[in-house]
Amino acid sequence: MLAQDTGVTFDIDNFLDPGGFTSSINILLAMSVVTLIPFILISTTCFLRIVIVLSMVRQALATQQAPPNMILIALATFMTIFVMTPTFQKVIDTAVTPYNEGTITQKQAYNLAFQPFRHFMLKFTREKDLALFLEFSKIKVTQNLEEVPIYVIIPAFIISELKAAFQIGFLLFIPFIVIDLIISNILLSLGMFMLSPAMISLPFKILLFVLTDGWNLIIRGLLISFS
Repeated sequence: MLAQDTGVTFDIDNFLDPGGFTSSINILLAMSVVTLIPFILISTTCFLRIVIVLSMVRQALATQQAPPNMILIALATFMTIFVMTPTFQKVIDTAVTPYNEGTITQKQAYNLAFQPFRHFMLKFTREKDLALFLEFSKIKVTQNLEEVPIYVIIPAFIISELKAAFQIGFLLFIPFIVIDLIISNILLSLGMFMLSPAMISLPFKILLFVLTDGWNLIIRGLLISFS
């Protein structure tokens, strides 16, 4: 029985043609960029700060896996969408829509799409961190920050976000450490050396967190930090 002709052919001459080869390379590059989109969004948005703070809240409460990682990541993701919506809208207005209408080229669309993210990152990047990477990249930049390359801004933004997240996390730990110290002193005064202070303090931590509406306060604080 003869195999049916699927109609799919591979023209090696067309592939080796400079025009066809360039087109193939562009397709491969586009596919590579698509696979890197989640990584890029994590590194260039507020997701980093939010997910670290939420993780520190769980550690401060000492609730082990409650809430689970999936819930924390989901909350961090939707908070990121909420905070970054104005930036995403600018990308759509300045890059996506004009490219779909054919008024700009693909290269121009890429450059314009990064501009809103550049402005967002520069807004929350410390000058000290930016100066660090500018120094080692040996790039001379004037007062115009538009001259700073994106590969310099991203790592500076990341370490600035890490510092901000750890500063918030430190403040979150203080009340729970106080509870641990109080419970430990009470147990020592009662002579209960074999009883774990962490096990006794956990219900009081959760009670304090619920009475103060902790989730609301933390989310409010994070949103204010990005306002």
